[in-house]
Amino acid sequence: MKKPPIQISMALKSFEAEAPAGGWSHLFAWARAADEAGMDRLVVSDHVVFGERLDEYGKPELGGSVGGKQPTGPDGHWLDPLTTLSVVAGMTKRVRLGTNILIAALRRPVTLAKTAATLDVLSGGRLDLGVGVGWQREEYEAAGLQFDGRGKLLNHSLEVCQLLWREQRANYDSPLLKFSAIHQMPKPAQAGGVPIWVSGTINKSTMDRLARFGSAWIPWGPDAADLVNSIPRMRDELAKRGRDGAELQVVGHMPMVKTASGDMDIARTMEKLPALAAAGVTDFRATLSLPNDQAAAADKLRPIVKAFRAAMGLPALG
Repeated sequence: MKKPPIQISMALKSFEAEAPAGGWSHLFAWARAADEAGMDRLVVSDHVVFGERLDEYGKPELGGSVGGKQPTGPDGHWLDPLTTLSVVAGMTKRVRLGTNILIAALRRPVTLAKTAATLDVLSGGRLDLGVGVGWQREEYEAAGLQFDGRGKLLNHSLEVCQLLWREQRANYDSPLLKFSAIHQMPKPAQAGGVPIWVSGTINKSTMDRLARFGSAWIPWGPDAADLVNSIPRMRDELAKRGRDGAELQVVGHMPMVKTASGDMDIARTMEKLPALAAAGVTDFRATLSLPNDQAAAADKLRPIVKAFRAAMGLPALG
């Protein structure tokens, strides 16, 4: 069994409540700083449109999270994640690029397959596609899709994407789509296609999806809050489906300890991580406040990356 790597990731804030006064140059400064400082992965969020019932984000029965609150109103500025990552790919060299999460079913599968494969090729095989069903009915309705069937739509999208990524001459037949003798090039740079990171709680639909398509699990809701117990449960569910869950990467939010000034207390934060790594977390996600200047942002990130690697027993970066 190949053990997944232990990594540190950073959320790249690609949304704002209002249009940034100086444009989005700060976003690119953060991305370059993360690449320079040795961060392993940058992830961006996704919303295509908003309705006006944003309180539904706090309803887990719809796919939201208890107590959750959207960070912007309906007129918040949310950049398209794959377009954003394409720009970031051109100004970085080594950091991996991910979505957390892409509401993949809102895109036509054949177009999503093409876009993701193109980005993977142009980035040198650095894309991870984190996907989920989302929580907002209005987004599906605006796309002409049924909200109540969104899980099946997501499975359909992933099935078509992986087929087109892996087959030279693709045939497909389902109640939603039928085609034969279809060619799509280029294939992703990564063997087998772009890795799929499946988001969700431990339920039958999510575990079926993870077992079938997933390279990693992005826990959600109560399972994200209790990783020590949820990771073994996830592995048990995957074993029932013929997958070895220990081979999958698992996302965990970095439990940040702050100083009196509000910055990360690096030493005390890192003390919490080995226990989570022992439980099975492989991708530690940090949400950080950074200065807009690239050099200053890199200076802030370097000691975090250095301390993380030391805490995880990883070699120092050259």
